[in-house]
Amino acid sequence: MTAIRTTCAYCGVGCGISATLTGPRAVTIKGDVAHPANEGRLCSKGTHLGETVGLEGRLLHPEIGGKRVSWDRAIGHVAKRFADTIARHGPDSVAFYVSGQLLTEDYYVANKLMKGFIGSANIDTNSRLCMSSAVAGHSRAFGEDVVPATYADLDEADLIILVGSNTAWCHPVVYQRIMAAREKRGTKLVVIDPRRTETSEGADLHLPLRPGSDVALMNGLLAHCVAAGLLDFSFLKNSVSMPDGFWETLAAPGNDLWSVARTCDLQPADLQRFYDLFAAHPRTVTLFSQGINQSIRGTDQVNAIINVHLATGRIGKPGAAPFSITGQPNAMGGREVGGLASTLAAHMDFAAGNVARVGRFWAAPRMATKPGLKAVDLFRSIREGRVKALWVMATNPAVSLPDANMVREALDMCPFVVVSDCIADTDTGRFAHVKLPATGWGEKDGTVTNSERLVSRQRALFPPAGEARGDWWIVTQVARAMGWREAFAYDRPADIFREHARLSAYQNDGERLFNLRGHATLSNPGYDALEPFRWGGVPFADGRFPTPDGKARLVPVVQMELQAPLADWPMTLNTGRYRDQWHTMTRTGLSPKLSAHRQEPLVEIHPADAERLGITEGALARVATPQGTSIFRATISEGQRPGDIFTPIHWTDRQSTGGRTGLLPRPLVDPHSGQPGFKSTPARLEKVAVEWRGFLIARSLPDRIDALYATKVRVPQGWLVEFAGEGDPAMLAKALLPKGERVETSDPARGQMRIAVLDQGQVSAAFYVSRTGSLPRREWLVAQLTAASAAPSLELLAGRPAAPQVDRGPIICVCFDVGMKTIVQAISGQQLTTVEAVGAALSAGTNCGSCRPAIQRLIGETREAAHA
Repeated sequence: MTAIRTTCAYCGVGCGISATLTGPRAVTIKGDVAHPANEGRLCSKGTHLGETVGLEGRLLHPEIGGKRVSWDRAIGHVAKRFADTIARHGPDSVAFYVSGQLLTEDYYVANKLMKGFIGSANIDTNSRLCMSSAVAGHSRAFGEDVVPATYADLDEADLIILVGSNTAWCHPVVYQRIMAAREKRGTKLVVIDPRRTETSEGADLHLPLRPGSDVALMNGLLAHCVAAGLLDFSFLKNSVSMPDGFWETLAAPGNDLWSVARTCDLQPADLQRFYDLFAAHPRTVTLFSQGINQSIRGTDQVNAIINVHLATGRIGKPGAAPFSITGQPNAMGGREVGGLASTLAAHMDFAAGNVARVGRFWAAPRMATKPGLKAVDLFRSIREGRVKALWVMATNPAVSLPDANMVREALDMCPFVVVSDCIADTDTGRFAHVKLPATGWGEKDGTVTNSERLVSRQRALFPPAGEARGDWWIVTQVARAMGWREAFAYDRPADIFREHARLSAYQNDGERLFNLRGHATLSNPGYDALEPFRWGGVPFADGRFPTPDGKARLVPVVQMELQAPLADWPMTLNTGRYRDQWHTMTRTGLSPKLSAHRQEPLVEIHPADAERLGITEGALARVATPQGTSIFRATISEGQRPGDIFTPIHWTDRQSTGGRTGLLPRPLVDPHSGQPGFKSTPARLEKVAVEWRGFLIARSLPDRIDALYATKVRVPQGWLVEFAGEGDPAMLAKALLPKGERVETSDPARGQMRIAVLDQGQVSAAFYVSRTGSLPRREWLVAQLTAASAAPSLELLAGRPAAPQVDRGPIICVCFDVGMKTIVQAISGQQLTTVEAVGAALSAGTNCGSCRPAIQRLIGETREAAHA
């Protein structure tokens, strides 16, 4: 069997994959050792991609009004409705909302159709939610959206600063590279994050700054560089322009050590240590992610970081650069083709000369001449009736956008909604008048660009499921049906890639670094065999920037006044990712192994706040903001700052009645980038009292679970549902349990009910409820779904086997299915003192590496307990 080289479906690290087919819809996944982004490494999500390529939940046929139709009818209907809307209300009455899950070729044709032929710039992307502040910051400082770093810079840095990035969880392969640099060359690591995450475990310094104070921190660092003589005056003179009064502003009160420490709520000694580390290590990479970007001052925070690097000459050199790392597999490709409403195409903005240039290249009949509506404003305009037709591609805005209730109102009011997706039932798809089946990962064919500007091929492993088609094909067919056949006469993704490359080079004599001239004549076989390549060389190594005067710009930024806690909303909500889940879980939610790490959406609370509110570990808590409320399982964490809480972004109405983080953030955006501020929403937290709690394991589930709180995750051959509520739990059992032979027991004194349902001698479901007592562990019961025959009835009702079972504890290493108690027992029993020793004994931590910080922490805790 021949391995197919492709690229991972998840984050912007852009890992190469070697995939070997083992059946019609089965594949073995390994890291591609020849791919420069990962050199064979994969995280847990990439490792378990093989569990997600089946046809469960797939949208297989076009639908209009919920009824299956032919592709010709669906394409004709979409084209007519869009054309009629444009004719009646103008081009700005329609919009596309697209995704970093699209391939570059998909993105290119969608952008071309909207901006060059429909004549509006109302195409925006879910990448607006994760990295558009980096785009705006790069453009302000460099004159172009160029990431001036590669992963190789991490290998050569003496100091790595992680700002607003839980790299160990969100970009594990990059984290492994950082750890390798620390081991090989003694690279120092500083983590700047309000939370003490796994990434901060073992760092040389963790700065748990006050949310929203990043500008003060970086301005303070730059003021220290001025005072300590760390500026690179030669570089500043030859390569940087600065506005009048820039240095005087830095010298103003508020940027001294003590003032910055007070603003950021940091210990002055820790802040001084940060300054000293920066001074001592000129080879510095500052890697930043969503904690910087997802802020209503995100662009200023990006420029505050870049200012420090420009002023000290730490850019364009090995091991020295500011480095924005993206969240989605093709967020960068979308930036290259103009997938944002605020850009045109090929790194060009809407300057008149650029509009004319792109119009000539496309032979476009009606070019957009100004930026379009950014994501939050777009859905607000839909709700207000100004946008009347919307096409959503490969994303789920009913969940992922802030103030998701408003987004749902907008979708419900929109006269015409088209959704092209690979999943049949999404929160957004339920508002669609037309559904178009798109190919999913493993069926797509095209290119993606990762965080370091590396272009890689994503290759098809399987034929399209059902009648699914590539997004590029769907858009092209609609464009042809609207009358633009010649402009969209593409037969294959390679045709689009060549045109994309030609546009990047068209009348580009060095004004823009983004230039794919060398690939503009790539043959079809050459495209099929395309090896990963990086555009842009080593940006700014010659001290020249793509600005009119060839110089970078220092951008004055000032720390905004931070709001004191509000009486009605005294806490601050931060949101983010879990290690083993992705976006709204339509893909990762299919994997039982990935679901083992975090089986419920948790709200993380500092112990002092939990005690004050009477919330205990495992209790239910309601998070409320002015936009909405949702219920989460509570977990007590010393890693939270007092007054701050954290919730994950992944859960939707498809998996849970609670955990709906998207309902909670404010729809406030950065004034420059339009990126929403997900990281600091005023909130309130309260304990939720319930009469009973329980869980269900089952091979199948009804569409709806009527309980105050219910959340489901995949397990082998079925589902695990955790629930809690009020009233009579017997009614819930009646609704959830399938028909079959029943064994059951109840204990009214303890308020317990236990029911197992058998089908032909196997367990098909088991239901456990308690009002006051304990509940059995889930692991053994989940295993009954895959057992050839059911355990004895008494064991099923007891929820455990007659012979005691080893308790592995919560899963720490998903790659090798190793639990916490197993690791602790090995550490204690075998006197293991290093993560490597634990890996040798149990394999834990030897694959993706994202659990290594947790293992290191367990080693420390076990050692402390032994000496207590």
